[in-house]
Parts: sequence; structure tokens; C-alpha cells
Amino acid sequence: MSTPSELPASMKAWQFKSVQSGLEKSMYINDKAPLPKPKKGQHLVKVIAAALNPVDYKTAEIPLMTRLAAGLPATPGIDFVGQIVTPAAGSSLTPGQLVFGAAGASLIAGGSLAEYAVAKTEFVAPVPEGVDPKSVAGLGIAGVTAYQCVVPYYKNFAPGSRIFINGGSGGTGMFGIQFAKAAGYHVTTSCSTGNVELCKSLGADEVIDYKKQDVVATLRASNEKFVHVVDNVGHDPKLYFECHHYTEPKAKFVAVGGEPSLQAAKNFLAQIALPGFLGGGRRGFRFFAPEHKSEDLEQIGRWIQEGKVKPQTDSTFAFNDAPKAYEKLKTGRARGKVIVEIAKQT
Repeated sequence: MSTPSELPASMKAWQFKSVQSGLEKSMYINDKAPLPKPKKGQHLVKVIAAALNPVDYKTAEIPLMTRLAAGLPATPGIDFVGQIVTPAAGSSLTPGQLVFGAAGASLIAGGSLAEYAVAKTEFVAPVPEGVDPKSVAGLGIAGVTAYQCVVPYYKNFAPGSRIFINGGSGGTGMFGIQFAKAAGYHVTTSCSTGNVELCKSLGADEVIDYKKQDVVATLRASNEKFVHVVDNVGHDPKLYFECHHYTEPKAKFVAVGGEPSLQAAKNFLAQIALPGFLGGGRRGFRFFAPEHKSEDLEQIGRWIQEGKVKPQTDSTFAFNDAPKAYEKLKTGRARGKVIVEIAKQT
């Protein structure tokens, strides 16, 4: 691996200047992209593989968002696994060490779809010994989101307490099921018919097939009450407005999924502002925003090392095929993470 004194003057990176036709149709390879310069508290890393997330294109495709928040041209991608080139000052990490997490200082264009990237110290953790590096490439966003939506709440409840995860077959949902089981929850989740067995294989105790059952009606008909709800889908506001029928009084409702649309914005405002006596929700509501902590990534890494959590990879693409990887992600049918290989481990 290159040492700081041997670093090239430029690198290959996927970039875009506009997303009017969609991110996957707007990307191009820049063979002479400048290497990112780490700021205080950032590592310079050589990227081995990047994992794609819906936030990569959903946020970038909001008009003016990328220009205002990240600048152009921009390099997409956040999740990555790679090797430390130059560790941040004061870090215990060393050159050549394998790390995984989230690249960049921006959740709009993190820069992991490039040969080199920067990452904040709290956004990365060492790859545990014996763990396949590519298996942890997709933990920076989906992994941290699933972990923080589930695990911190469990300390308030008895072992075996029930959690409902809406959308168990997506990237965040698949991690959420496994983290919830590792933490000690009884897990009920929802998915389509084709993913029922997948969710069961990940540890779900009960699965609601939304193709055959009305999710809210099924939850209301349950004899058990849930202590926590995570909504990874965000399409049905009734899930929150009626959650007092199927949850304990102290239950929390955490919203993760949703589309950047006017209707979604209206639903969100109603969820946080409409009082219960006017038809609003009667449980605590939180729209999730990740707080990156290296210790959370380290715990996830330990669970993977111990075999309690098994990352799911849907497909792997070569660096030159990154647009095809986004096309696959946009179908909504990926069962696990979509990975783009950048370089070999050295």
C-alpha cells in the first residue's frame, strides 16, 4: 500500500455535476480527480470497497441540495471498507490497518466511490480479526441506523420484550432484526411474500406478509403489546397514528424510512404536531438521524466476529460498473447490500 510520501497526484473517482437524469445516468469517471485532503480529526484511507445506500441518490437528487451542501463536482458513496493511509492526529489506528464505516464529512456526497477518501475518527472502526473486509463495507449508514434505532432503547425493558420492525428485508431492516435478537428482543417484522423466509432466517420470531395481510390491522389484532416500533418504510401514516392500539404506553415510535415528497413532509408534520385528541399519535415519536459513534461500529463488529450478526450481500459490481450498481439499488429489490469493488487489499 502507498505510504503518504508515495501517494499519487490524482486518483480515479466517480463524480457528477448534475443529477437531472438521475444519479446513475449522470455519473462519470474522473481519472484525474484530486486526492481528498484530510482535515483535523479525519483519516485518509485507501478504499477497498464501497456499499451503496438509497440516501446516496435520494438526497443528491433533491434540486439544489448537492450544490448547496457538498459542491460540484461531487463524488457519491458513504459506506466503505479500506486501509488507513494517514491516521488522524492522536488516533490509535495505524497505516495499513483495515477499517470500516462512513466516508467524508457530508451525508450527501461522502466520496467513497473513489480510490481514496477521508473519514472522521468517530465514523470508523477497525475490521475485527477473522472477519471478511467486504462483509462490513455496508455498515456505516444502514448498520449504524439499525443499531441506534434498536439497541439503546432495550435497556428500559425486560428481556424478551416485543419490538416491531416495519420493513425487515431492506438494508436497515435486515440489520435491525439481527441487532434486536442480539440485544434480546422478541422480533416481529413485515415484508413481502418473497422475503418471509429471509426474515425468518435472520431471526425474526413473527413475520407479517404485507402482500396478504393488512399490517396495522394485524398488529391491532395481536394479543401482545410492543414496547418499541421502528418504521423503515414510511409509506403508511396509520402505522403511527394507530400505534397506541398495539403498543405499551411507554413505547417509542422511530421513523427511518420515507420519500423526499410533499406528502411525506405533510405526514411528518402531522406526526410531530397533531395532538392525540385530534387524531394524532399517542406515543413518543422520533424521526431518526444517525449520531456516528465508533463504539457502536465496534460493537457491531464484535457481533459479526461472534457470529451473532451476518451481513447480507445482494450483489457485487466492478468499479467501472458503479452506475449499474445504482440501477440495481433503485429497483428496490436488493436483498442485502449492493457492493462496488474499488481495489484489492494490500
